[in-house]
Order: sequence, then C-alpha cells, then structure tokens
Amino acid sequence: MDDETRLIRAGAAPAKLVKTVGPPIQKGSTVLLPNAAALYDDDNHVTYGRQGLAAQTALQDALAAMEGAAGVALYPSGLSALAGALLAVLKAGDEVLVSDGIYKPTRRFCDQVLKRFGVATTYYEPDLAPDALMALATDATRLILMESPASLTFEMQDQRRIAELARARGVLTASDNTWGAGYLYKPLEHGVDISIQALTKYVGGHSDVFMGSAAARDPALVRRLADGVLHLGWAVSGEDAYQMLRGLRTLPTRLDKHGGSAVRLAAWLEGRPEVARVYHPALPGTPGHELFARDYRGGCGLFAFSLQPAPDSAVDAFLDALKLFGLGFSWGGFESLAISCDPQLRTRRFRRDYGGPLIRLHVGLENPDDLVADLEAGLAAYAAAAR
Repeated sequence: MDDETRLIRAGAAPAKLVKTVGPPIQKGSTVLLPNAAALYDDDNHVTYGRQGLAAQTALQDALAAMEGAAGVALYPSGLSALAGALLAVLKAGDEVLVSDGIYKPTRRFCDQVLKRFGVATTYYEPDLAPDALMALATDATRLILMESPASLTFEMQDQRRIAELARARGVLTASDNTWGAGYLYKPLEHGVDISIQALTKYVGGHSDVFMGSAAARDPALVRRLADGVLHLGWAVSGEDAYQMLRGLRTLPTRLDKHGGSAVRLAAWLEGRPEVARVYHPALPGTPGHELFARDYRGGCGLFAFSLQPAPDSAVDAFLDALKLFGLGFSWGGFESLAISCDPQLRTRRFRRDYGGPLIRLHVGLENPDDLVADLEAGLAAYAAAAR
C-alpha cells in the first residue's frame, strides 16, 4: 500500500483496551459494523456515534441503577430533557396538567412551543391535594407534570398518591426531580412514570457541564423516550458523559454536606428578625414536611426564605453585600448562590403572599460558619436600607 493508504489505516483503535475504573471516551461519528447484515440492524447495533458510545452507555447504566429504571434517555440540557419527555408522550389535541411552581423555562416551553402544536397546558396550584388535582383532568388529559419541591417556593406534592390516582384514570405522570437528584427522592419507586432531572445541577456538581435525563420503568416508555432523542437529533458528547459519571460517583457525599449545611442555615434564618418565613421542607413545622419525612432520604442545598417587607432597593442591598454567595440562577455546584425570586413569580397563575421579598439560596460546600457570617452581613445591609 502507498503511504496515503497506510496513514489512513495506521493507528486504528486497539483490538483490546486495558481496563480502567472509568469507561473509555470514544470520539467518533462513524461506527464500523461487523458485517453487511448489521448495517440496517438498528435493534441490535449502534450504527451512528450520535446514539452514544462507551461513556454515554456507562452513564445511562449508572443512572438507571440509581433511579430503579429500565432505561434512561440522555439530553444535552435539563430543559431539553423536560421538552423531550413531553414531546415523547404528547400529541396534538392532548392536555397536560403542570404545577404552577414549575421551572420557568418549562413554562415557557409549554406556553410557546406545545401550544403551537395543539397541546393545551393547564396550570394547577403547586400544593393542590391529589383528589382536587385529578378533578381538573379531562378526557384530553394525557400527562401530569409535577415538581416537588416547587421551584423557588418549595411547595410539596404527594406524588405517590397523584401517581396512583392518575394511573387509575389512564393518565401518565412525570416529575422534575432535579431537587431530589434521583438519590434523595426516587419518583419511579413511588409510581411516577417518568423521572426527569437536570444532570447539570447535582449529578455534574461542578457547574461546568450541561445535560439532562429522563428515566422510566416501562420498556415501552423507555423506547418512546429513546426514539424522541433519535428523531430530534439530540446527542451528548463522550467527554460530557464521562464528567457526569465522575460527578455521580461522589453525589451521596456531596449531597450530605449540601443538605446538612442548608438545614443549619435555614434554622439560623428562622431566628433572625429580618426574616419573615423560611421555606425548606426538611424543617419541622414547614408545610409539606410530613411528605418530605415520608418520602425523602434527606435534603439538598436549595431552599428559600422571605424577608420582612421593604423596598426593592433593600433587596438589592442584601444581595450586593454578599461575598461568598454568588449571584447566579443555576445551582447544584460546589459554590453557594443567591437570587431574588419576585420577578419570576409574576408569571405564575396563582399568586401567593410569601411574607415579603423572596430569596432563594443554594448552599454550597463552604464552611457553614463562613456562610452564616456572609448572610449576617447581607441582613445588616438589608436592615440599614429598609429604614
């Protein structure tokens, strides 16, 4: 053979790879099949790199083991996981019941995309009792989308009972379980049909990679989710899948620290005169605590609290005084974060009084004593600006 040909053929993948603790990261769009019969045997062979190679498959297997699922679909972001799961089970003429406390981009997808394709969305109060929720279902209702605790406001739902009632009516259920991370809470074990999460948050754990997942126990649902990923052309890279798998290995250890520190800060905030209410389901006496104690193995680092009424300028003063809590919308990484919530609450259908300006915190892996001191400085600035 000429050098041109030898350079193309030389350096091919070794016939046998050495064993490491993590999967190999394969980079390739073309997949070489073993024989002619395999070229169109999609049921038994990966025929294109976008379908996922070693690292992606390893991550799917690990997530399925954690979630108690028959299979897991991967998506390039948490929002695409939510959108992909909805598109996989909904069609024109269907209706979806969605918690009014849902992640804001999911609401945007329902209102601006599903609506254009003839799918109706009905929002319900985020802590509506299961029987009252099912009373909203019509003959067109195909899916109930829950998020518990609710984004920003942390209302809890009895997902087990909702799933039971929905199944009796032939209605599917799905849960955005990013707060529970597939570890603190396992929707599939409570009868929910589809468990969705933004792996970007706690599974990744380092605020540097995007991905989402949807898990199911019913093989037919697993196939519909996988087909949706295939038909819409979504893919995740081997590098990103490897990072997610690496994050998954330390998820329990990190969540234990996040959750313990968050409860400590929440309890401290309850005693502060500048604070009106604390919204953390792990705190006894908080609405929804009984459901939390029944179904969750622990809490994560995300919760909210409301300040005593004061102008918006005082809220800005509180946030600007923080040094350890960064101002950012994502969460689940090693770092602590804070945002004001009121501008996002204006899009909700059911308005509530939270006692004053609402602040959401993500408690990271810093020393909690340092975080308390940071919040104390922020509250002092808030009190001074509120006078």
